[in-house]
Order: sequence, then C-alpha cells, then structure tokens
Amino acid sequence: MGTVFETRDLEYAAHILSSRYGNLKIDGHGRQGAVRLAQAALSPSVRLDHNSFAMSFDTSGTRLDVLLIGHLRSGRVAYHFDGGERIYQPGDVFLAVPPGHPYTARSADTDIDLAVIDPALPGRLASTAPGRAGQPVQFTGCEPVSPQAAQQWRATYAYVRDVVLTRPEASGQPLVAAAASRLLVATALATFPNTAFTGTFIEDRPDDSPPTLRRAVTFIHENARRDITVADIADAAHVTVRAVQLGFQRHMDTTPLGYLRQVRLAHARQDLIIADPGTQTVTGIAYRWGFTSSSRFAARYLQAYGVTPSHTLRQG
Repeated sequence: MGTVFETRDLEYAAHILSSRYGNLKIDGHGRQGAVRLAQAALSPSVRLDHNSFAMSFDTSGTRLDVLLIGHLRSGRVAYHFDGGERIYQPGDVFLAVPPGHPYTARSADTDIDLAVIDPALPGRLASTAPGRAGQPVQFTGCEPVSPQAAQQWRATYAYVRDVVLTRPEASGQPLVAAAASRLLVATALATFPNTAFTGTFIEDRPDDSPPTLRRAVTFIHENARRDITVADIADAAHVTVRAVQLGFQRHMDTTPLGYLRQVRLAHARQDLIIADPGTQTVTGIAYRWGFTSSSRFAARYLQAYGVTPSHTLRQG
C-alpha cells in the first residue's frame, strides 16, 4: 500500500520531496539516474518512506518540518548543519536533521528507509505528569545512544513495515496502526538522546485512592476503542503517570495498559460471540481491538477464557 513516484527529473523529485519533508533544493552532478520515492502512511502522524537515488546530488533546505529517522541501506550521505558534518555509511541509523534547522546534504547512490514522524508526537508519548501531554520533546543528538539501540530501531522499523503495513487487515485497523506508531516513537525516544522529562514532580505522590482508580478505570472502559496512552489515563484521573501506575499495581495487580488490554480482550470476546464465522475471522477481530499478533492474542484469550478464540467464533 502507499504511493510510489519514479522519475529522472530532479526538479520534479525536489517538488515531491519538498511536499513531504519541507522546502528543499536538489542539484545533481555526474550521471543522472532514476529516482524512486515510495511512502506508506501508518497513521496521520507517522509514515514510512523508502527512497532510492541512482545518482549523486546535493540537497539544501531551510528546515525540516518533520522528525526524519533514517537507515541507510546502501550508498553514502553526509549532512551539514550547525557548523558540523556527519557522514553515514550502509547500515547506519541516524536522525537526519533536528526539525527547524537549516541544512545541506551530499548523497551518492543512496537507498534509504525513513520514518517520518510528526515532531509533536514524541511529546505526547513522553508525558510524565498531568497537563504535560503534548509538550515538545527536543532530540539533542543525531546518533544512536548505543549499537544495541540502533539495532533495536532497525528491527522495530522492519517489524512495522513487514508485519503491519503489508497486511491491510492490520494496518486498516485504527488501534493497530496507532499501537505501531507509538512503538516506533517509543523506539525513537530510546534510540536517540532527547529532553523527555524523567525527573519527579511534587505531584508525584502515590495518590492511588479508590476514587482516583475509579476515574482511571471509567476512562479506560469509555475509551477502549480509542488510541489512549498511560498519560491520557493519568490526566483523566488527575494524577501523575507514576501515581496511576502505583494505583493499578497495588489494587488490581496489573498496569494501566495491562488493564486496557484486558478490557479490549473482553470486547473482542463479545465480538467473537456475535460474529458470523462465514464472514469474519479471529485475526480481523484481534486487529480491530489492537492486537497485532494473532498468536499472542490467542494465547491471552485461552488463558483468560479457557477456550481458543476460534472455538468462541464457531460456537458463538
């Protein structure tokens, strides 16, 4: 799924790239080969691109409008911004340029995988206290914090591309697409240095009283069909993420997201009971409720209800 542009016209390629990443110019040198630009939207805030250039060229831009994380598969690319130069070889993982910075780049026969992320999205995922949802996160370095972190990024990107995006029955389900988007953003936060808040607030008291927990539980039940995070649950309960986590652990022996999975599992069971086995599948219903792995869904279902989901579908 997605769109693909193929051209040998650098001016047209620059137009397409500008529409995707922010205004830029391309100047080719040497032989002029083909340009192939593929993109597939995972969610409104996350997209996976695969760009190939059979040529050498220079790029310049006033700023990037997106968070752009690359995995260079072949070729060579060098970025220049803030007075420094970074050179990448095949296999390297990197943050191309922090959003908002002017830059230049020189590329030679590059084939590259790119994750294109709304710069506001990491702030939502990294929120740690009530009212902090949506605050921006700044990435302070363009290199992975370790070789292991780089490998984790490559593995996560490949999983989302090959397991989620290639299956329309999965990527077409909002909860699956949202979960995969959050997975990529969470991996980006773990891969590159950033300013995500990790300290404590005076409000970080273990306010796990039953009224607080009831507010959190009610919010989960009312919003199980939506893409919600721990920060959203904490905001609804008027406490910090740490406080809501403590509350669920102490009173329910689970986590907020663990409880959300239980609620979604129960909804999936109801859907299986009323579904027509001739037109609906276990996998489709699992995807509907945000379970990206049908095998893990079946294992959780069997543990919770003592029968397989396929049995419920047939007997419903």
